[in-house]
Amino acid sequence: MIRFALHLARLPALLLCLAACLAADPARGQTGWLPTAWFSQDQRDPKAMYPLAEKDGPWLVLATTFRGAGAREDARRLVQELRTQHRLQAYSHEKSFDYTGTQKGVGFNPDGSPKTMKYANAAQVLEVAVLVGDFATCEDPRGQKVLQRIKTLQPAALSGDGGKSRAFSDFRAMAGLDKANKGPMHLAFMIPNPLLPEDYFNRHEVDAFVQEMNADVTHSLLDCPARYSVRVAMFTGSGMIGKAAESDTAAATTGGLVDVSKLVGALRGQGWQDPKLQSLQGESRLVEAADKAHRLTTALRRAGFQAWEFHDRESSVVCVGSINQLAVQQADGKAVVNPEITKIISALGPNPAKLAQGVIEPRAFDGIFLDVDPKPIDVPRVPTKRR
Repeated sequence: MIRFALHLARLPALLLCLAACLAADPARGQTGWLPTAWFSQDQRDPKAMYPLAEKDGPWLVLATTFRGAGAREDARRLVQELRTQHRLQAYSHEKSFDYTGTQKGVGFNPDGSPKTMKYANAAQVLEVAVLVGDFATCEDPRGQKVLQRIKTLQPAALSGDGGKSRAFSDFRAMAGLDKANKGPMHLAFMIPNPLLPEDYFNRHEVDAFVQEMNADVTHSLLDCPARYSVRVAMFTGSGMIGKAAESDTAAATTGGLVDVSKLVGALRGQGWQDPKLQSLQGESRLVEAADKAHRLTTALRRAGFQAWEFHDRESSVVCVGSINQLAVQQADGKAVVNPEITKIISALGPNPAKLAQGVIEPRAFDGIFLDVDPKPIDVPRVPTKRR
Protein backbone atom coordinates (compact mmCIF):
# COMPACT_ATOMS: atom_id res chain seq x y z
CA MET A 1 0.00 0.00 0.00
CA ILE A 2 2.86 2.36 0.85
CA ARG A 3 4.64 1.49 -2.40
CA PHE A 4 1.45 2.24 -4.37
CA ALA A 5 1.15 5.65 -2.64
CA LEU A 6 4.77 6.46 -3.58
CA HIS A 7 4.01 5.65 -7.22
CA LEU A 8 1.02 7.99 -7.14
CA ALA A 9 3.17 10.73 -5.64
CA ARG A 10 5.66 10.39 -8.46
CA LEU A 11 2.97 10.50 -11.21
CA PRO A 12 2.76 14.33 -11.56
CA ALA A 13 6.54 14.53 -11.92
CA LEU A 14 6.49 11.86 -14.61
CA LEU A 15 3.76 13.69 -16.52
CA LEU A 16 5.73 16.94 -16.34
CA CYS A 17 8.81 15.15 -17.64
CA LEU A 18 6.84 13.68 -20.55
CA ALA A 19 5.35 17.08 -21.42
CA ALA A 20 8.82 18.63 -21.42
CA CYS A 21 10.15 15.95 -23.76
CA LEU A 22 7.27 16.43 -26.20
CA ALA A 23 7.65 20.20 -26.13
CA ALA A 24 11.35 19.94 -26.85
CA ASP A 25 10.87 17.49 -29.74
CA PRO A 26 7.31 17.54 -31.19
CA ALA A 27 8.25 15.18 -34.02
CA ARG A 28 9.41 12.55 -31.57
CA GLY A 29 6.15 12.84 -29.69
CA GLN A 30 4.31 11.70 -32.84
CA THR A 31 6.79 9.16 -34.22
CA GLY A 32 8.31 7.59 -31.09
CA TRP A 33 6.83 5.10 -28.72
CA LEU A 34 3.35 6.66 -28.57
CA PRO A 35 0.67 4.47 -30.25
CA THR A 36 -0.05 5.50 -33.85
CA ALA A 37 -3.76 5.00 -33.18
CA TRP A 38 -3.67 8.23 -31.15
CA PHE A 39 -3.28 10.24 -34.35
CA SER A 40 -5.67 10.67 -37.27
CA GLN A 41 -5.43 8.60 -40.41
CA ASP A 42 -4.95 11.80 -42.43
CA GLN A 43 -1.58 12.40 -40.74
CA ARG A 44 -0.43 8.81 -41.20
CA ASP A 45 -1.36 8.26 -44.86
CA PRO A 46 0.37 10.79 -47.14
CA LYS A 47 -0.33 8.61 -50.20
CA ALA A 48 -4.13 8.57 -49.86
CA MET A 49 -6.14 9.63 -52.90
CA TYR A 50 -9.36 10.21 -50.88
CA PRO A 51 -11.70 8.90 -53.61
CA LEU A 52 -15.09 10.56 -53.84
CA ALA A 53 -18.03 8.59 -52.42
CA GLU A 54 -21.78 8.88 -52.91
CA LYS A 55 -22.21 10.13 -49.34
CA ASP A 56 -19.99 13.16 -50.04
CA GLY A 57 -21.53 16.40 -51.20
CA PRO A 58 -24.18 16.49 -52.54
CA TRP A 59 -22.55 19.64 -54.00
CA LEU A 60 -18.82 20.17 -54.43
CA VAL A 61 -16.34 22.55 -56.05
CA LEU A 62 -14.60 21.14 -59.13
CA ALA A 63 -11.14 22.58 -58.57
CA THR A 64 -9.33 21.15 -61.62
CA THR A 65 -8.89 18.03 -63.75
CA PHE A 66 -5.77 16.09 -64.76
CA ARG A 67 -5.41 13.82 -67.77
CA GLY A 68 -2.87 11.30 -68.95
CA ALA A 69 -0.17 9.08 -67.46
CA GLY A 70 0.67 11.39 -64.54
CA ALA A 71 -2.93 12.28 -63.71
CA ARG A 72 -3.25 10.15 -60.59
CA GLU A 73 -0.01 11.40 -59.02
CA ASP A 74 -0.82 15.02 -59.85
CA ALA A 75 -4.30 14.70 -58.34
CA ARG A 76 -2.93 12.98 -55.24
CA ARG A 77 -0.40 15.76 -54.62
CA LEU A 78 -3.05 18.45 -54.98
CA VAL A 79 -5.57 16.63 -52.76
CA GLN A 80 -2.94 16.16 -50.08
CA GLU A 81 -1.91 19.81 -50.19
CA LEU A 82 -5.48 21.09 -50.06
CA ARG A 83 -6.23 18.88 -47.07
CA THR A 84 -3.05 19.39 -45.04
CA GLN A 85 -2.08 22.99 -45.76
CA HIS A 86 -5.40 24.62 -46.61
CA ARG A 87 -7.70 22.49 -44.40
CA LEU A 88 -10.11 21.82 -47.27
CA GLN A 89 -12.11 18.61 -47.63
CA ALA A 90 -10.66 17.51 -50.98
CA TYR A 91 -11.41 14.35 -52.96
CA SER A 92 -10.32 12.74 -56.21
CA HIS A 93 -12.60 11.18 -58.82
CA GLU A 94 -11.44 9.09 -61.77
CA LYS A 95 -13.14 8.56 -65.10
CA SER A 96 -11.83 6.74 -68.16
CA PHE A 97 -12.72 7.34 -71.81
CA ASP A 98 -12.31 4.75 -74.57
CA TYR A 99 -11.81 6.20 -78.04
CA THR A 100 -10.59 2.97 -79.67
CA GLY A 101 -13.92 1.53 -80.79
CA THR A 102 -16.30 2.40 -83.60
CA GLN A 103 -19.33 4.68 -83.42
CA LYS A 104 -22.57 4.64 -85.34
CA GLY A 105 -22.47 7.15 -88.20
CA VAL A 106 -25.13 9.05 -90.11
CA GLY A 107 -26.74 7.34 -93.06
CA PHE A 108 -26.20 3.97 -94.73
CA ASN A 109 -23.65 2.32 -96.96
CA PRO A 110 -24.52 1.29 -100.57
CA ASP A 111 -25.24 -2.24 -99.35
CA GLY A 112 -27.74 -0.91 -96.84
CA SER A 113 -25.61 -1.41 -93.72
CA PRO A 114 -25.37 1.52 -91.28
CA LYS A 115 -22.28 3.68 -91.54
CA THR A 116 -19.67 3.51 -88.79
CA MET A 117 -16.97 5.97 -87.77
CA LYS A 118 -13.70 5.82 -85.84
CA TYR A 119 -12.04 8.47 -83.73
CA ALA A 120 -9.16 10.28 -85.42
CA ASN A 121 -6.95 9.73 -82.37
CA ALA A 122 -7.71 6.26 -81.05
CA ALA A 123 -6.72 6.05 -77.40
CA GLN A 124 -7.88 5.24 -73.89
CA VAL A 125 -7.75 8.33 -71.70
CA LEU A 126 -7.82 8.60 -67.91
CA GLU A 127 -9.00 11.81 -66.26
CA VAL A 128 -8.78 12.51 -62.54
CA ALA A 129 -10.76 15.39 -61.10
CA VAL A 130 -10.02 17.12 -57.80
CA LEU A 131 -13.13 18.23 -55.93
CA VAL A 132 -13.65 20.12 -52.70
CA GLY A 133 -16.70 20.29 -50.56
CA ASP A 134 -19.60 18.70 -48.76
CA PHE A 135 -22.16 21.44 -49.41
CA ALA A 136 -25.93 21.12 -49.14
CA THR A 137 -26.88 23.22 -52.17
CA CYS A 138 -25.29 25.05 -55.08
CA GLU A 139 -26.05 28.34 -53.30
CA ASP A 140 -24.66 27.20 -49.94
CA PRO A 141 -22.84 30.27 -48.51
CA ARG A 142 -20.00 28.05 -47.29
CA GLY A 143 -19.62 26.56 -50.75
CA GLN A 144 -19.56 29.96 -52.44
CA LYS A 145 -16.93 31.16 -49.98
CA VAL A 146 -14.74 28.10 -50.60
CA LEU A 147 -15.22 28.48 -54.36
CA GLN A 148 -13.87 32.04 -54.32
CA ARG A 149 -10.99 30.94 -52.13
CA ILE A 150 -10.03 28.08 -54.46
CA LYS A 151 -10.03 30.42 -57.47
CA THR A 152 -7.29 32.51 -55.88
CA LEU A 153 -5.14 29.75 -54.36
CA GLN A 154 -1.58 29.21 -55.61
CA PRO A 155 -0.89 25.60 -54.52
CA ALA A 156 2.65 24.32 -54.82
CA ALA A 157 1.32 21.16 -56.51
CA LEU A 158 0.34 23.30 -59.52
CA SER A 159 3.42 25.53 -59.71
CA GLY A 160 6.32 24.83 -62.08
CA ASP A 161 6.43 22.02 -64.61
CA GLY A 162 7.92 19.15 -62.61
CA GLY A 163 5.66 16.20 -62.00
CA LYS A 164 2.49 17.62 -63.55
CA SER A 165 0.52 15.92 -66.29
CA ARG A 166 0.89 17.36 -69.76
CA ALA A 167 -2.82 18.04 -70.07
CA PHE A 168 -2.84 20.55 -67.22
CA SER A 169 -0.03 22.64 -68.75
CA ASP A 170 -1.72 22.54 -72.16
CA PHE A 171 -5.03 23.60 -70.63
CA ARG A 172 -3.45 26.56 -68.85
CA ALA A 173 -1.79 27.72 -72.06
CA MET A 174 -5.02 27.35 -74.03
CA ALA A 175 -7.00 29.33 -71.43
CA GLY A 176 -4.29 31.99 -71.16
CA LEU A 177 -3.83 31.36 -67.47
CA ASP A 178 -0.07 30.93 -67.84
CA LYS A 179 0.21 34.60 -68.82
CA ALA A 180 -2.62 36.12 -66.85
CA ASN A 181 -2.18 36.99 -63.20
CA LYS A 182 -4.78 34.47 -62.06
CA GLY A 183 -4.77 31.41 -59.88
CA PRO A 184 -4.28 28.03 -61.56
CA MET A 185 -7.77 26.99 -60.44
CA HIS A 186 -9.42 30.23 -61.59
CA LEU A 187 -12.04 28.32 -63.62
CA ALA A 188 -13.31 26.26 -60.66
CA PHE A 189 -17.09 25.92 -60.38
CA MET A 190 -19.79 24.11 -58.38
CA ILE A 191 -21.06 20.70 -59.53
CA PRO A 192 -23.33 18.01 -58.04
CA ASN A 193 -21.73 14.79 -56.87
CA PRO A 194 -21.37 12.72 -60.08
CA LEU A 195 -21.94 9.49 -58.13
CA LEU A 196 -25.46 10.42 -57.04
CA PRO A 197 -28.42 8.74 -58.79
CA GLU A 198 -29.90 10.71 -61.68
CA ASP A 199 -33.14 11.30 -59.81
CA TYR A 200 -31.50 12.39 -56.55
CA PHE A 201 -32.46 16.03 -56.93
CA ASN A 202 -36.02 15.08 -57.84
CA ARG A 203 -36.64 13.85 -54.31
CA HIS A 204 -39.51 15.43 -52.45
CA GLU A 205 -38.37 18.50 -50.51
CA VAL A 206 -40.32 19.57 -47.46
CA ASP A 207 -41.11 23.21 -46.88
CA ALA A 208 -40.63 25.20 -43.68
CA PHE A 209 -44.19 24.47 -42.52
CA VAL A 210 -43.76 20.69 -42.71
CA GLN A 211 -40.33 20.99 -41.12
CA GLU A 212 -41.96 22.69 -38.15
CA MET A 213 -44.50 19.87 -37.86
CA ASN A 214 -41.68 17.32 -37.59
CA ALA A 215 -39.19 19.43 -35.65
CA ASP A 216 -39.78 17.84 -32.23
CA VAL A 217 -40.35 14.28 -33.43
CA THR A 218 -37.85 11.93 -31.78
CA HIS A 219 -37.61 9.44 -34.66
CA SER A 220 -38.43 11.69 -37.61
CA LEU A 221 -38.05 10.28 -41.12
CA LEU A 222 -36.21 13.51 -41.93
CA ASP A 223 -33.38 12.23 -39.71
CA CYS A 224 -33.04 8.96 -41.64
CA PRO A 225 -29.45 9.02 -42.99
CA ALA A 226 -30.13 6.90 -46.08
CA ARG A 227 -31.84 7.54 -49.40
CA TYR A 228 -34.73 5.08 -49.00
CA SER A 229 -36.95 3.55 -46.33
CA VAL A 230 -39.89 1.11 -46.45
CA ARG A 231 -43.32 2.58 -45.77
CA VAL A 232 -45.25 0.13 -43.60
CA ALA A 233 -48.25 2.25 -42.61
CA MET A 234 -50.05 5.38 -43.76
CA PHE A 235 -52.77 7.25 -41.89
CA THR A 236 -54.81 10.00 -43.54
CA GLY A 237 -57.09 12.71 -42.16
CA SER A 238 -60.03 14.42 -43.81
CA GLY A 239 -58.59 17.88 -43.32
CA MET A 240 -55.56 19.59 -44.77
CA ILE A 241 -53.00 21.56 -42.80
CA GLY A 242 -51.96 24.90 -44.22
CA LYS A 243 -54.48 24.74 -47.09
CA ALA A 244 -58.16 25.48 -47.42
CA ALA A 245 -60.20 22.78 -45.68
CA GLU A 246 -63.28 21.30 -47.32
CA SER A 247 -65.26 21.26 -44.10
CA ASP A 248 -67.49 24.33 -43.69
CA THR A 249 -67.27 23.89 -39.92
CA ALA A 250 -63.51 23.98 -39.95
CA ALA A 251 -63.50 26.93 -42.31
CA ALA A 252 -65.85 28.88 -40.11
CA THR A 253 -63.85 28.17 -36.99
CA THR A 254 -60.27 28.37 -38.22
CA GLY A 255 -60.54 30.14 -41.55
CA GLY A 256 -59.85 26.84 -43.35
CA LEU A 257 -56.43 26.27 -41.76
CA VAL A 258 -55.36 23.76 -39.15
CA ASP A 259 -53.18 25.22 -36.40
CA VAL A 260 -49.90 23.31 -36.40
CA SER A 261 -49.12 24.32 -32.82
CA LYS A 262 -52.45 22.85 -31.74
CA LEU A 263 -51.63 19.68 -33.66
CA VAL A 264 -48.24 19.22 -32.02
CA GLY A 265 -49.62 20.25 -28.62
CA ALA A 266 -52.34 17.65 -28.86
CA LEU A 267 -49.78 14.93 -29.57
CA ARG A 268 -47.88 15.94 -26.46
CA GLY A 269 -51.09 15.96 -24.42
CA GLN A 270 -54.11 13.71 -24.86
CA GLY A 271 -53.57 13.03 -28.56
CA TRP A 272 -56.51 13.08 -30.94
CA GLN A 273 -58.92 12.68 -28.02
CA ASP A 274 -58.12 16.19 -26.76
CA PRO A 275 -61.53 17.76 -25.96
CA LYS A 276 -60.40 21.02 -27.55
CA LEU A 277 -60.34 19.27 -30.93
CA GLN A 278 -63.63 17.43 -30.74
CA SER A 279 -65.52 20.35 -32.27
CA LEU A 280 -63.15 20.46 -35.23
CA GLN A 281 -63.63 17.20 -37.08
CA GLY A 282 -60.90 17.86 -39.68
CA GLU A 283 -58.25 18.68 -37.11
CA SER A 284 -59.31 15.80 -34.89
CA ARG A 285 -58.81 13.26 -37.70
CA LEU A 286 -55.46 14.70 -38.68
CA VAL A 287 -54.26 14.56 -35.10
CA GLU A 288 -55.64 11.04 -34.78
CA ALA A 289 -53.57 10.02 -37.81
CA ALA A 290 -50.46 11.63 -36.33
CA ASP A 291 -51.11 10.03 -32.96
CA LYS A 292 -51.43 6.55 -34.51
CA ALA A 293 -48.21 7.03 -36.47
CA HIS A 294 -46.41 8.10 -33.32
CA ARG A 295 -47.68 5.17 -31.24
CA LEU A 296 -46.92 2.69 -34.02
CA THR A 297 -43.38 4.03 -34.41
CA THR A 298 -42.82 3.65 -30.68
CA ALA A 299 -44.20 0.09 -30.71
CA LEU A 300 -42.04 -0.93 -33.67
CA ARG A 301 -38.95 0.54 -32.00
CA ARG A 302 -39.71 -1.50 -28.88
CA ALA A 303 -39.93 -4.59 -31.10
CA GLY A 304 -36.45 -3.93 -32.46
CA PHE A 305 -37.32 -2.29 -35.80
CA GLN A 306 -35.66 0.93 -36.99
CA ALA A 307 -38.94 2.82 -37.35
CA TRP A 308 -39.48 6.44 -38.44
CA GLU A 309 -42.53 8.69 -38.51
CA PHE A 310 -43.35 11.61 -40.79
CA HIS A 311 -46.25 14.07 -40.75
CA ASP A 312 -47.37 16.38 -43.56
CA ARG A 313 -50.46 18.42 -44.41
CA GLU A 314 -52.64 15.49 -45.36
CA SER A 315 -51.34 12.35 -43.68
CA SER A 316 -48.84 10.65 -41.39
CA VAL A 317 -46.66 7.72 -42.40
CA VAL A 318 -44.50 5.16 -40.62
CA CYS A 319 -41.40 3.74 -42.30
CA VAL A 320 -38.86 1.09 -41.33
CA GLY A 321 -35.23 0.79 -42.33
CA SER A 322 -32.40 2.93 -43.62
CA ILE A 323 -31.51 1.78 -47.14
CA ASN A 324 -29.04 3.28 -49.62
CA GLN A 325 -29.79 1.08 -52.63
CA LEU A 326 -33.01 -0.44 -53.94
CA ALA A 327 -31.12 -3.17 -55.80
CA VAL A 328 -27.78 -4.90 -55.33
CA GLN A 329 -25.63 -6.61 -57.94
CA GLN A 330 -24.85 -10.30 -57.60
CA ALA A 331 -21.64 -12.06 -58.60
CA ASP A 332 -23.14 -12.97 -61.99
CA GLY A 333 -23.91 -9.32 -62.71
CA LYS A 334 -27.68 -9.57 -62.21
CA ALA A 335 -29.43 -6.99 -60.04
CA VAL A 336 -31.82 -8.20 -57.34
CA VAL A 337 -33.97 -6.42 -54.77
CA ASN A 338 -31.94 -5.31 -51.77
CA PRO A 339 -32.17 -8.16 -49.20
CA GLU A 340 -32.84 -5.58 -46.47
CA ILE A 341 -36.04 -4.51 -48.25
CA THR A 342 -37.13 -8.14 -48.66
CA LYS A 343 -36.44 -8.78 -44.98
CA ILE A 344 -38.57 -5.82 -43.85
CA ILE A 345 -41.50 -6.69 -46.15
CA SER A 346 -41.38 -10.32 -45.03
CA ALA A 347 -41.36 -9.35 -41.35
CA LEU A 348 -44.03 -6.64 -41.51
CA GLY A 349 -46.16 -7.60 -44.51
CA PRO A 350 -49.32 -9.72 -44.33
CA ASN A 351 -49.19 -13.00 -42.42
CA PRO A 352 -47.60 -15.45 -44.92
CA ALA A 353 -49.44 -18.47 -43.50
CA LYS A 354 -52.82 -16.78 -43.98
CA LEU A 355 -51.72 -15.39 -47.33
CA ALA A 356 -51.06 -18.94 -48.58
CA GLN A 357 -54.69 -19.72 -47.75
CA GLY A 358 -55.87 -16.71 -49.74
CA VAL A 359 -56.55 -14.57 -46.64
CA ILE A 360 -54.89 -11.15 -46.35
CA GLU A 361 -54.29 -10.53 -42.65
CA PRO A 362 -52.27 -7.39 -41.87
CA ARG A 363 -49.93 -7.42 -38.91
CA ALA A 364 -50.60 -5.18 -35.91
CA PHE A 365 -48.50 -3.51 -33.23
CA ASP A 366 -50.07 -1.89 -30.17
CA GLY A 367 -53.46 -2.57 -31.75
CA ILE A 368 -52.60 -0.57 -34.88
CA PHE A 369 -52.67 -2.36 -38.24
CA LEU A 370 -49.86 -2.06 -40.79
CA ASP A 371 -50.36 -1.70 -44.53
CA VAL A 372 -50.88 -4.90 -46.51
CA ASP A 373 -48.47 -3.68 -49.18
CA PRO A 374 -45.24 -2.25 -47.67
CA LYS A 375 -43.13 -0.52 -50.29
CA PRO A 376 -39.84 1.42 -50.43
CA ILE A 377 -40.10 5.20 -50.77
CA ASP A 378 -37.73 8.14 -51.10
CA VAL A 379 -36.82 9.74 -47.79
CA PRO A 380 -38.02 13.37 -47.92
CA ARG A 381 -35.14 15.80 -47.67
CA VAL A 382 -34.74 19.19 -46.10
CA PRO A 383 -33.26 21.69 -48.61
CA THR A 384 -30.76 23.15 -46.13
CA LYS A 385 -29.69 19.82 -44.68
CA ARG A 386 -27.06 17.41 -46.00
CA ARG A 387 -28.14 13.74 -47.29
